[in-house]
Amino acid sequence: MKNEFDALIAYLLNSKISMQEGTELLERKMIAGALAANDGKQLAAAKQLGIHRNTLLRKMRDYELENGRSHRRKPVTREAPTRKRKSA
Repeated sequence: MKNEFDALIAYLLNSKISMQEGTELLERKMIAGALAANDGKQLAAAKQLGIHRNTLLRKMRDYELENGRSHRRKPVTREAPTRKRKSA
């Protein structure tokens, strides 16, 4: 396994893939693989990956993976109207 991983690192470096791109590729594939291995169960996938469920959801949203719940974001809060004080 170590030899395969070392070969992958050499390939990424020779392909001029940045560390950020390589990290994103690895995270995306590991998350997709963990979700597939756990029949889409996010809590089980998060446990397998060793991350919190909320972290998994954030990364799923960031990488636009299925069920990332991007539609459930909190609405932007509006400023409360200022109250007029009663004069004595």
